[in-house]
Amino acid sequence: MSDKKNLTDSLKKLAIVVNPVSGKGQFLVGLSRAIQHFCQAGYCVTIYMTQKKDDATAFAQYRGEEHDILVCCGGDGTLNETVNGLMRLANPPALGYIPLGTTNDFANSLGLIKNPKKAAEAIIVAEPTAIDIGQFGNTYFTYIAAFGIFTDVSYTTPQEAKQTFGHLAYLLEGLTRLSDIPVYHTVVEHDLGRIEGDFIFGGVTNSMSVAGLVKFKPDFVSLRDGYFEVFLIKPPQNISHLQKIIGGFITQTYDPEWIILLQTATVVFHFDNPIPWTIDGENGGDHQNITIRCLPEKLRLLAEIKCE
Repeated sequence: MSDKKNLTDSLKKLAIVVNPVSGKGQFLVGLSRAIQHFCQAGYCVTIYMTQKKDDATAFAQYRGEEHDILVCCGGDGTLNETVNGLMRLANPPALGYIPLGTTNDFANSLGLIKNPKKAAEAIIVAEPTAIDIGQFGNTYFTYIAAFGIFTDVSYTTPQEAKQTFGHLAYLLEGLTRLSDIPVYHTVVEHDLGRIEGDFIFGGVTNSMSVAGLVKFKPDFVSLRDGYFEVFLIKPPQNISHLQKIIGGFITQTYDPEWIILLQTATVVFHFDNPIPWTIDGENGGDHQNITIRCLPEKLRLLAEIKCE
């Protein structure tokens, strides 16, 4: 008995939070090899499979400090839940991420490995890198908080469509709405001033890409500089204007006549009425006034970050 106890005590502790419905059930492919690699590296591994919304948050918050490493295995939404739990801890463990979802904007920005076994190998040898996290009111996000057109596409598109069509499902779902684009009168307060106008979309991001459709140039974005990238899209008056906006995102050249792009550590939005937001691709609730802050280097991520 003493030998078994000594063995257990000598092992480091690692927990894996798995969303079994992420992507196409990819957690079944390669995850066993990832677990084997963690064990061979000297970790006692606990596996927790989420069953419903906010399970990952609860596990990270109430069990996170028991472990040396917490690994999230799922999509952007599962990662968001896990991070929200970790941000509520005084001494959160370092976070590893094995991306399994449909879009994986956060993983794509960081250049993270998607093969579970290779991702496990990278997590074991990586040194923790501190990256920025966003605070949206009383909750947190890893890569985007947004309102307006397309923002509810990811959580209203059926899971089956996401798994089958990927980015195309998001785009097709959004295109069905172009005939009736909502316009929001908005006051935006940021570090350098104030903007007031009508917009069809507003995004506060810490990412190289959003939904795999909107991409920024690598020299414009840093995940650990203490600043967000904020972009606001003005309402197009006709199809030609809309084509120019879409073309700007494709070429990564943003015409200020249609798109406002700025960097700020804090941004406050005021609307005439409560409007729906999305946070990391999930429903963020309705808000009339909301303050969004960048928390510099708040999350310790076990990854070799290709986008600094």
